Amino acid sequence: MTGSKVWSVIRVASGNFLEMYDFMIFGYYAAAIGRAFFPSGSDFASLMKSLMTFGAGYLMRPLGAVVLGAYIDHHGRRKGLLLTLSLMAVGTVSIACMPGYQTIGFLAPVLILLGRLLQGLSAGVELGGVSVYLAEIATPGRRGFFASWQSASQQVAVMIAAVIGIALAATLSEDEMARWGWRLPLAIGCVIVPVVFLMRRSLSETPEFLARRHHPTASQIYSSIAANWMAVIFGMMLSTMTTVCFYLITAYTPTFGRTILHLENTGVQLVILCVGVSNFFWLPVMGSVSDRVGRRRILAIFAALTLLTAYPALYWLSQAPSVSRLLTVELWLSFMFGSYNGAMVPFLVEIMPANIRTTGFSVAFSLATAIFGGFTPAICTYLIEVTGNKAIPGLWLSFAAILALIAVSRLRIAPDAESKPVLSDAKTLR
Repeated sequence: MTGSKVWSVIRVASGNFLEMYDFMIFGYYAAAIGRAFFPSGSDFASLMKSLMTFGAGYLMRPLGAVVLGAYIDHHGRRKGLLLTLSLMAVGTVSIACMPGYQTIGFLAPVLILLGRLLQGLSAGVELGGVSVYLAEIATPGRRGFFASWQSASQQVAVMIAAVIGIALAATLSEDEMARWGWRLPLAIGCVIVPVVFLMRRSLSETPEFLARRHHPTASQIYSSIAANWMAVIFGMMLSTMTTVCFYLITAYTPTFGRTILHLENTGVQLVILCVGVSNFFWLPVMGSVSDRVGRRRILAIFAALTLLTAYPALYWLSQAPSVSRLLTVELWLSFMFGSYNGAMVPFLVEIMPANIRTTGFSVAFSLATAIFGGFTPAICTYLIEVTGNKAIPGLWLSFAAILALIAVSRLRIAPDAESKPVLSDAKTLR
C-alpha cells in the first residue's frame, strides 16, 4: 500500500472511528446513563430503558441508508461522508452536554433519544459509504484487504474507549463515575470532531465514481433497490452475524461482565481492550486471506464454527465466571467476528450493482443492525432476566449464524463481473 493510499484510508476511516467511539461509550456506560436520564424504581428498569435508547438509534439506520445513501450514489462519496460526519457531530455534542433528569425532568430522556436518533440516521450510511470508498480505491486483487480497514478503524475506537474506561476506573470512585465521570469520554469525543472534519475535507473523490458517465437520481436509485430486493435481503442476512457478534463482544460486555457475571470493572475493561486488539489484527488478515481463497469459503467456515461453539462457550463461562474465562471466550468470538467480517464487507460491496452500491450496502447492513445487532444488549439482558440462563446470548448469536449460512449458500459472485450478484442456481438478480 503506497503512502498516498495509506493516508486516504486513514482520512476516510477517521469518521467511522468517531461513530463507533460514540456508540461504544454509550454502551459501556449504559448503567450510569440510565441512572442519569432514566431514573426508575429498579436498576434493571433504568438499565433496560438506557439499552433500549441505545438500540433506538439503530431504528433510524435504514432511513439514513435510503436517504443519505441515495445522496452519496448521486453526488459522490466525498460529499456524502462530510454530510454524515456533520450529522454525527450534532448528535455527539447534544448527548455529551445534556443536563440530567434531576435538572430538566422529562425533557432529558426525550432529548437524549433525539440525539441517538440523529446519530443513527448518519450511521445508517457512514459504514456503507466508507466501505464503498475503500473498495473503490483498492489496488487490483486487494479489495478485501482495503475494505477491512473500515471495520479495523472501529476496533481502534473500541480500544481507546476501553483505555479511557480503565483510566477512569483507576482514578474516580464508583459514585463519581455515576454522577459525572461517564460524561468525560463523551467530552473527548466532542474534541475529536473538528480534527476528523478537517481530515475528511481533504478527501478526493474516487476515480471509479468520477469515471461514470451517469449518476442516477434518487428515484432511479430507489427503483433499482426495489429491483434488487433479493440482494438486499441476503445482504441483511449476511450482516446479521457481524452485527450481533460485534455488539455482543464489545458494547454488551461491560453490562454482561459487571451486572450479570459480577466481575470487577477493571478486569472487564481489560477484556474489552484485548478484544479490540484481537479484532484489529484479524480483520485485515482475514480480509487479505479472502482475496486469495475467496469470500464464500471464509464466510461459510466461520458462520458454521460460530453456530457450533457460541452457546457451549458462553455456557462454560457462566458455570464459573472469571475474568480469565471471559477473556478466553471473547477472544474466541473475536476470532469468529474478525474472520467472518473480514470477508463479509467486501462480499457485500461486490453483490451490489455499482450504480446503487452505497445505498444497497447501507440498506442491507442497517436493516441487520436495526432488527438484530443494535438491540443485542437489550435482547440479551431481557432473555437472561426471564430465563435465568446466563449463557443464552450464545443462542442469540447461533441464530445469527444460521441466517448467515443461508445467505452464503444462496449468493456467489459472478466470475466476469465483481459487482453482479447471482443466486446459487445461477439465476441473475436484476
